[in-house]
Parts: sequence; C-alpha cells; structure tokens
Amino acid sequence: MTQRWLLIFCLWFFLPVFGGASDGYRVVNNYPHDPNAFTQGLIFEDGHLYESTGLYGHSSLREVELQTGRVIREYDLPSEYFGEGLTNWGSTLVQITWKSHTGFVYDRRTFRQIRSFHDAGEGWGLTQDGHNLILSDGTATLRFLDPENFQQVKSLIVTDHGKPVQKINELEYIHGEVYANIWFSNRIARISPATGRVLGWIDLSGVIPVVELRSDDCVLNGIAWDTKNARLFITGKLWPELFEIRVVPSIH
Repeated sequence: MTQRWLLIFCLWFFLPVFGGASDGYRVVNNYPHDPNAFTQGLIFEDGHLYESTGLYGHSSLREVELQTGRVIREYDLPSEYFGEGLTNWGSTLVQITWKSHTGFVYDRRTFRQIRSFHDAGEGWGLTQDGHNLILSDGTATLRFLDPENFQQVKSLIVTDHGKPVQKINELEYIHGEVYANIWFSNRIARISPATGRVLGWIDLSGVIPVVELRSDDCVLNGIAWDTKNARLFITGKLWPELFEIRVVPSIH
C-alpha cells in the first residue's frame, strides 16, 4: 500500500464520522485547571466540581475549587487502576476504570469508598439519566446499567446519518440528551438516549490556544453541567484551563 493510500485509509478508519452543520460556542468564563490532571470524568453537583483523572499511578477522584482550580479533596486510586468516567448517584459518586473491569462507589461528602463492582467491558465515560447509569466503552455503543446492582439494562448504537460514531468518551446528561466527547476530536455529540441518533454537534475548535497544549494527549475531554445555574463547563486532558461556555446555534 502506498503512503498516500495508507494515509487515506487511516483517516477513514480511525476518525469518527461527522455529518451536518455544527453549533459553535462563546466562552463565558475561564478558570485555572491543573495541567497535570489527565481528565477522564467531570461533573458539577450542588455547587461542587468533581473530577476523575487517569493514567496508571496517577489516577484520582478529586473535588476541585472552580474559581482557583485548587484541589480541595483527593482520593488516589491504587496504581493498578486507570481512572475514567465519573457521575453522581444520590449521595454517592460512581467512578469507573479503563481495563480493570472495576468501578467504585464513594460517599460524596467524605470520599470514603463504599463498595466496588464488576463490569464486563472497558470503562470510558459515565453519566446518569435519573434512572440508569450510562456508560461508554470507546466504541459506538452506550450501555445502560442499573445503579443498584450494575447489571446492564439495555444498550444502543450511536449513529450519525446512519453511520456508527466510534470513540465515544466522556459523557454528560443535559436536558434529556447525552453530550459526548469523541476521542481525539474537538466536537461534542448531542445524542438521543432513546434512539442513539446524533441530534447535533458542538464544534469547540480553538477554545484553547495550541501553545498551551504540551502533547498530542492534551485533547478535549470533560463536560460538566451546573443544573441550578444552567452553566456548561468543558476542559481537556492536561489542559491548564477549564471553560464555561454558551452554545451558539448554527445558522442554517
């Protein structure tokens, strides 16, 4: 295979399929973010910002002060675990891991680990819709788990114009839709949790200056929604900033 055709094949195979126009954004505020935090999960609940970080030997669960980026509370995972998605459930926080088939439940106030659970697939992103946990595994599939026993309730394939959308990563449930980072993309997919169909895209290209990104690993990954104040936050792996943004609808 020639280099040209190899490049074309790689672009076709590895990049997610996107279709249609994308909404834009406006930065409302920006806040400091730990540039050493390999962000894998992000939530904002009852005025508190919580973050799950990854990498073996560096994975953690954190409570972070929004205005300063200061870590208020931290629980470090054992070195054999690679932290991934994070969500809240009642008075607890639920965190999944990458390839260990293990998740953890913590008391939200103290970070005391209450229990662990087994899951058959890889863990990437995690959110919840008030009924089930919703988990991504890096493919085009979303899996819905019972939050009490962590058994799978259902699954669905995410598609855009009929084509599966691969590499679904960090998740957030907002206004009846699943917002999803797509790994190595600057776009967020808005997904119907009933059908799996992509309802629209948000293009976040240029939200952070390229000079602030230290490596190819510094990709967009982290969506949090402040329900009380209707604020949308985004950040990325190893980003020195966290942004509050407002979505600007595209003009068709």
